[in-house]
Amino acid sequence: MSASQLSVLLVEDSGILADRLRETVLSVPGVELLATVDCEDEAVAALRRLPVDVLVLDLHLRQGTGFGVLRALRQEHRATVVPIVLSNYNLAEYRNAAAALGARYFLDKLREFERLPGILQQLGAHPRPHPGPDPGVHRDS
Repeated sequence: MSASQLSVLLVEDSGILADRLRETVLSVPGVELLATVDCEDEAVAALRRLPVDVLVLDLHLRQGTGFGVLRALRQEHRATVVPIVLSNYNLAEYRNAAAALGARYFLDKLREFERLPGILQQLGAHPRPHPGPDPGVHRDS
């Protein structure tokens, strides 16, 4: 994470929601949007080539899944990347699986979307958080 910019990779297959997320991410001071992709293969390739600090990730993608992206992130030992899952599927099984794969935050798209800018501000204002899930945030409903 650079001292001046928090670098974000956005992985979302809905064009309308990707536009809204881009606007949201870019509205946060000190945040740089590196790329927006809509499938697992493109996300994994972007993670390999870009200096990503934060991954904003949907679980259901045009090709593959967000779980596959989280698995690749873990296999490549990229513990410094902070994964934020943003999903319409607010199920305990999904939250638990995402946490087991290293997701630090899990937000319900319908009820928690507005929390994203605050989380990005918090991540940009502090040194890189420790890897692994944050139980307090992760278990919100």
